[in-house]
Amino acid sequence: MRHVYIRSILGLVWLIVAMVSGISGMLPMAGLYAVVGVVFLYSAYAAWKTEQNGKGK
Repeated sequence: MRHVYIRSILGLVWLIVAMVSGISGMLPMAGLYAVVGVVFLYSAYAAWKTEQNGKGK
C-alpha cells in the first residue's frame, strides 16, 4: 500500500509543478507536467483498485 501513497504524492507534486509552470508562462512544459501527474495518479488509482479487489496479494 505504501507504493500507492508514494505514487499519489508524486502525482500531486507534478500537478502543482504544472500549475506553477503554467502561471510562469511555460505552457508546453506545463502540459507535459500535467500529463505526467495524471499518469502517476492513474497508476496509483489502478494499484489501489487491484489491492481493494484482493488481486494484489
